[in-house]
Amino acid sequence: KKSKSSKSSKEVEEAFYGPKNLRENELVFGVAHIYASFNDTFVHITDLSGSETLCRVTGGMQVKADRDEASPYAAMQAAQDAAVKLKKTGCTAIHIKLR
Repeated sequence: KKSKSSKSSKEVEEAFYGPKNLRENELVFGVAHIYASFNDTFVHITDLSGSETLCRVTGGMQVKADRDEASPYAAMQAAQDAAVKLKKTGCTAIHIKLR
């Protein structure tokens, strides 16, 4: 017999990927590289050096129709999804670079 109670009694802990030893009001910065073309909107968030990607979301990942990839609604949804993913990494502030 398989024991089902051991799996259901354990709670799933949410993973935290950011820096561990931070003071209370210390800011952790990231850089949001936003590129809006006629066909899609890209939100790519990196660390300050730009070498490590913290989050990458596009408008096409948020909507189902191809014609809506470059819409303002898809860009707004991409920004909100990027913010949620960014909070998991421990980033508390961002610089924004538009292209």
